[in-house]
Amino acid sequence: MPSSNGLSPYSIEPTSMPEVEKLVQELYLPGSPQAISEIQSSLQRLQRSQNGWQLADSLLQSHDEKVRFFGVLTFTIKINSDCQGDAVSYDDRAISSSRPQILGNVPKLEKSQLQTVLWFSTALVEEVGKTNPGNVKTSAWAVYAHEASIDKADQVTPLRSLLPLTLQLLWHDDVFEVTADCLADIMAAFPAFLVPEDLDQLALFLTSARGQRLLSSMVNGDVDPDAVASARLLLAYGDVRVQTLAQQPNDPIVQLVMHQLIQLLACEGFAGAEDDICSPAMEFWSAYTDYLLDSFLNAEVDEPWMDSAQQYLLQALEHCWAKVRMPPEDVFTQWSADAKGDFLNFRADVEDLLQSAYTLLGPTFFNHLATYASQALEQHAWLHLEATLFCLNAISESISDDDVVDETLADLFSSPLFPSMTDLTLPIPPRTKQTAVATIIGFTAFFERRTQFLPPMLNFLFGVLQNPNLAGTSARAICSICESCCKSLVLEVDAFIQQYDILLSWQGIESNTKERVIGAISAIIQAIPSDERKIETFSRLLEFVEQDVQACHELARVGRPGEAHDKGHCALQSLASAGKSLQEPPDIAVDLESDDANVNIYQNHPWISIHQRIVQCIYTVSNTLPSDGDIIEASCQVLRTGFKETSAGPFVFDPKVTVDFVTSSDLHTPGLDILLDNPINEPELSSSCIDLATNYIPNYLHSFLSPQCQCQIGGLVLFTIRSMISHDIMPRISATAFWAALFDRLDVVGHVRTMVNNILEQYGPQAATVIINSIGGEAARSELENFANPLRKMVFAQPRAKQWLSSALFSNTFPSSKVKEEEKRIWLQQVM
Repeated sequence: MPSSNGLSPYSIEPTSMPEVEKLVQELYLPGSPQAISEIQSSLQRLQRSQNGWQLADSLLQSHDEKVRFFGVLTFTIKINSDCQGDAVSYDDRAISSSRPQILGNVPKLEKSQLQTVLWFSTALVEEVGKTNPGNVKTSAWAVYAHEASIDKADQVTPLRSLLPLTLQLLWHDDVFEVTADCLADIMAAFPAFLVPEDLDQLALFLTSARGQRLLSSMVNGDVDPDAVASARLLLAYGDVRVQTLAQQPNDPIVQLVMHQLIQLLACEGFAGAEDDICSPAMEFWSAYTDYLLDSFLNAEVDEPWMDSAQQYLLQALEHCWAKVRMPPEDVFTQWSADAKGDFLNFRADVEDLLQSAYTLLGPTFFNHLATYASQALEQHAWLHLEATLFCLNAISESISDDDVVDETLADLFSSPLFPSMTDLTLPIPPRTKQTAVATIIGFTAFFERRTQFLPPMLNFLFGVLQNPNLAGTSARAICSICESCCKSLVLEVDAFIQQYDILLSWQGIESNTKERVIGAISAIIQAIPSDERKIETFSRLLEFVEQDVQACHELARVGRPGEAHDKGHCALQSLASAGKSLQEPPDIAVDLESDDANVNIYQNHPWISIHQRIVQCIYTVSNTLPSDGDIIEASCQVLRTGFKETSAGPFVFDPKVTVDFVTSSDLHTPGLDILLDNPINEPELSSSCIDLATNYIPNYLHSFLSPQCQCQIGGLVLFTIRSMISHDIMPRISATAFWAALFDRLDVVGHVRTMVNNILEQYGPQAATVIINSIGGEAARSELENFANPLRKMVFAQPRAKQWLSSALFSNTFPSSKVKEEEKRIWLQQVM
């Protein structure tokens, strides 16, 4: 009885070469999977038979290219199955059998076909020469495909017809791994090599019973090479057909492939440490999400397939949620550093995927996660809870200040989440608490909108401070919350100071924790509306810093300099943290028309006593440890916190305070090296000095060019010109920025305008010459943009720019003799 594809019974067990050829040809005709399977079984038996070598040789004489290539494949099968332990090497058999057929057809080939055959033959010999019997790693035509490129498409075309036969090798157990790996590599390196018909055939294999069986074994933890190769092949197919998989969600084959791709995220074991396929699977899902996102953002109307595609993404994300779950601590500590790194990298990849997916899925997935969190909390499934909070925190960056999930968050934060975290009787892993703290930071805007949730959350954060492993993260969270919700916490400032006093009684509290909490409380103090109340409260907080200063002095006196350094440095860093938090909010209006505003902020204000105490702290510590560079740097940080303020405050010191501190330094002061007139001697210090001068130009030029400084200005300007030709890159970059600022159109009048004009009249031509010479060849290519910036400002703002540039271009100092005068004139005309 005829089979479903028209094959007669005798053709399933052929007895002659014509019947074999017909069987090979009919293998690629449309038909039922059962009929194709019968044909494959029959041909495999022939290939593995004792007559397989002769069969391959006969097939190579056929006029049908598919039949001839099947002969080559038969050689591969025989090489792999028959030659282990054989005294006759398979390379002799393969080459001697195939050589007559290859060479016999050479005269009939066109030039492009001949080139292909020669390349194929060379690769065949190379592969045979380097491969052990029974261990064929790849076929010669696959090597050819790897080396091919788009511009050699005419050479690739003759081999494309061989792909259907190669795809049939996937059904052969003994060569499946090498075939799957080759196809996966080809799709990764040269996806255009496979035409849609080839990809359709590959999809039929992947979704066949054999393909699903291999995937199932992979999901169940089987590390068999065939299962791994099958997974790689599936991912390569997915990467090539992302668009098809997204836009045809109702196609039965697509549905099966998408289900398999989702299942790759459900393999047994922890990602990276035990499951090696999960991370490559994430790469596919990232590409899939990016395609959906691009389509979503660029579509003028809703795509009909988008909802179904998003459902696949949602299923994948649910598997990712399960996959980011941390192992028990005792298991995690036993992993190698590489395993830990791979697992944490996978979590980071999931984090990125969640951020991208939220734009597509909106609050839907967020609400799912919040439900999972509540369930995990009820069941005391702490690692499940950590995974859920991790995912919620990842999405927080995409939600920003949007309140669309506020009700969901309200349900979560009104649950026993924070009370449970502070219950010492519950065996909650530190990682879960750490992620809970990170979630608070991520949703700071929510607590700013819903202040009723602040008390239990802050109790949790202060409780976590006792854990050295969590104190740093918790202190950052406290600081973030206090800065954002400072107005709502004003009435609780006394409780915060009391809590800080308790914190100091704990053993092992770290300096950075103290600094951050001081900064957090200072942010609340800044929000107090009454200056009197503000000063009184900060005075109490300052007492804690003064205790550290006194301890620094006493420890140094008794010969314990290391501990003295720690106490002193902590005190100064705490002051700097407080100073930043006590800066006036950016939305405060500034009276720009007041002539004496900058004078009044230093005189006759209620902060004078606080100023004196802060300055005393700085001098006590710096005098106690005069040779400590960290102390000098920290002291400067405290002084800098008030530089930008426009109203009186605790750190808005009279300029004399800063001047006195700086001028009290000498050549032996740490961090203040000798600065001679040549910037190469001290490039870092030279660069810093020039940067300081540059920062003065936009807003403080009147002070910079005051009559008291006139005699020093010329030396400074010459120093910047020498710096532009310095051998060290740092002074060069700083000096070009200085001249860009000086060449700009400065809004100044009176004597300041006169001085600026005089400086440019005297030094502008020299600066222009250095800039032109640098652009003309003296500067490295990577530095050209630095010199182009002052050139642009000069041309745009300086009336004498053309004269300066012309003199520089046609002077004897121009570095290149290859640039002709006509080219210089054209360049100058274009620039101007």
